[in-house]
Amino acid sequence: MADPISITPPAIARPGTVAPLLSFVAGYVDTVGFIALFGLFTAHVTGNFVLIGASLVQPAHAGVLAKLLALPVFIAAVAMTTAFVRRRERRQRRSLTPVLWAQIVLLGGFLVVALLAAPIIHADAPGAVIAGLLGVAAMGVQNAASRLIFTSLSPTTVMTGNVTQVVIDSVDLLRGSNADNRAVTQARISKMWPPVLAFAVGAAAGAVLLMQIGIVCLLLPMLAIVLVSRLAIAQEVRS
Repeated sequence: MADPISITPPAIARPGTVAPLLSFVAGYVDTVGFIALFGLFTAHVTGNFVLIGASLVQPAHAGVLAKLLALPVFIAAVAMTTAFVRRRERRQRRSLTPVLWAQIVLLGGFLVVALLAAPIIHADAPGAVIAGLLGVAAMGVQNAASRLIFTSLSPTTVMTGNVTQVVIDSVDLLRGSNADNRAVTQARISKMWPPVLAFAVGAAAGAVLLMQIGIVCLLLPMLAIVLVSRLAIAQEVRS
């Protein structure tokens, strides 16, 4: 059987803009979901296990149903995104733009369902669960895209690895213990710290805007992804 044909992931236009934008989206959506949906993590889904554990001894931690379903929904979103990307690769077709628009549609679903279910007063209400799982699916798509498409960028959804690497590289530079690869180390720091900062800014902005204007604040990360998509279209036209 012949090996499947694949295409090299495209060079990302303006990586210094795209990575922070996607990180902003992740921090923003994760915070909005956590506040609006009673502690549901949409991007950092494994964090939901901590809250499930806490609910066993502290009943105040509500919304076990959505948290239990978050991981399988996240896995399904990653699996479906992977299957789509691989199929497009076999056909020698780019997948960056349709994957981004899939994320926009899922975030739009999160917004619409949350609006229809308002006011959400119980974490296990059907509207709350469905809205949250649409948010989880959206971030599952972004997580998969970071491994399959945005391979030249630092991770944009979970910042622990980025922070760890920045600290390690910073200590090496300060101690002069990595002199032979100083330029490489400095480049890696420059690549990783903007997404960390953007994630933090996104988290703060999500919290503030949710309190100020409500769940319609999800329009902002959707617009951010539209901007990333426009950059992607420009790059694909030039490719």
